[in-house]
Amino acid sequence: MISFLSYLPVGESGLYFAFNHSDRMGQGIVILLFIFSIITWTIMIEKGVSLKHAYRDSIQFLNKFRSKRNPLIFVDRIEDEPSPTARICETAYQRIEQLNIELPDGSRRTLEAEEIEVVRASLEQAVADQIIVLEKKMIFLATAITISPFLGLFGTVWGIMLAFTDMAMQGKADIQALAPGVSGALLTTVLGLLVAIPSVVGYNCISNQIKSTIVHMDNFVEEFIVKLKIEKLSDSQTPSREISSENSYRF
Repeated sequence: MISFLSYLPVGESGLYFAFNHSDRMGQGIVILLFIFSIITWTIMIEKGVSLKHAYRDSIQFLNKFRSKRNPLIFVDRIEDEPSPTARICETAYQRIEQLNIELPDGSRRTLEAEEIEVVRASLEQAVADQIIVLEKKMIFLATAITISPFLGLFGTVWGIMLAFTDMAMQGKADIQALAPGVSGALLTTVLGLLVAIPSVVGYNCISNQIKSTIVHMDNFVEEFIVKLKIEKLSDSQTPSREISSENSYRF
């Protein structure tokens, strides 16, 4: 920030003039806000790209899962799926594996009602884990939104206080003596708003993307449980029926 402003002539850069006439406190706040700006933009770009991919992959995986009747259809290739929804599905497969549903003839039995509830609990826990991943670093954006205007206001009040103090010590009301200090004070407010406003927009957009992705993950949980219940219902209506081995997977 300092090196960039130093290349601008004083007569052509009001920002340089304001920065140059700030005290060390004001200049420190300007530098801090500039660092905040770099970090917030980095986080917003990184989160925006990753959430776009997560949202797209979740929709694609959910659509593929809905098109299949067997809920275990992806168990042999689930690790190749990149979406957070696939990670939830993978957790369900790991839990089902622990329930020992494979029969001696290579087919598998349907899950009991209590076992389905166990799988549901595992799915919901996996959703919570994925939400933590999706919301990672959001706390810094929220902090930047809250603290940046206050830092700017603090710098402004501090600079104006010093400007009026200097004017009082000189014993005369001179606008030429007051203006440099006031301009430096107001610079912190401008930069505080320049950090906070984009952060608010980015935070809202990212939060909306996170909520949409969570909706798809929740929908997947219900889809998975429904498919397990349909299997159990079909099996109870035809007691002699076994789950076909071609649609099952050996855990």
